[in-house]
Amino acid sequence: MAQLKEIKSRIQSVRSTQKITSAMMMISSVRLRKTQHIIQNLYPYEQNLYRILQLLPDREESIDSPFLQIRTVRRIAIVAFASNTGLAGRFNDNISEKLKSVVEHYIPLGKENILLYPIGEKVAKTVRSMGLEPQGDYSAISENPSYGNAQRIAGELMEMYLKGETDRVEHIYHHFRSKGSQVVVNETFLPLELKMPDAGKPAPDYIVEPDRRTILTQLIPKILKIQLFTAHLDSVTSEHAARMTAMRMATDNADDLTEALTLEYNKLRQQSITNELLDLVGGSFDNH
Repeated sequence: MAQLKEIKSRIQSVRSTQKITSAMMMISSVRLRKTQHIIQNLYPYEQNLYRILQLLPDREESIDSPFLQIRTVRRIAIVAFASNTGLAGRFNDNISEKLKSVVEHYIPLGKENILLYPIGEKVAKTVRSMGLEPQGDYSAISENPSYGNAQRIAGELMEMYLKGETDRVEHIYHHFRSKGSQVVVNETFLPLELKMPDAGKPAPDYIVEPDRRTILTQLIPKILKIQLFTAHLDSVTSEHAARMTAMRMATDNADDLTEALTLEYNKLRQQSITNELLDLVGGSFDNH
């Protein structure tokens, strides 16, 4: 009987956990649909801005934007996007592993020349575990990406780049491909890469007003801010997808475990009933 009570208690515990994982899966699914809708509308905007940027350079007119200048890397800033909470499979672990790999690559510069911006408490813990100090606490904005926050952080990074306080800026995040596929991306944020027209091909003859330099001066900072916002939104969308998948698997596993425990419970209960009947029959024969 004690074993039956133990199995029954385990079944109730598994079912309670299943209710939690099922609820979390539904919440993540709703949040995923919301952020997925936003990012699907944002992607074309970002891509068209970048397309305009690539069309503006002219072979006869040099562009000397400071955000395009490639310098010898003596000091680097890295922005890493993760989350504040777990239960999302390997979402946070993948970012932490990639961050450690990138930091290891730049460690010859010295720890004091590696500036880390961890967006999310999980990656902030990784930063501190490496003996490095985060450049700020961004856990409050981790779960709610906004253009205002991206604009502020991008503005700070651009200002540092202009002053020569950093020679390169990279960011690490998950790129959302589908509900079942999110890949870790490590991209260069600054300097911004600008493709010049091929020498062998005729350049498109665009009428640019007021002039290419003025438009690029205004367009490049806007592209950088949008790029950082997109990376943050991409990361949060991937997080919801990863958590939804993890919670669905946990819910399915709870189903399997409940079924197995129920089968075991029924077998033991049947065996207990059979033993009781045998005892009754045995007692009846003994009385005769």
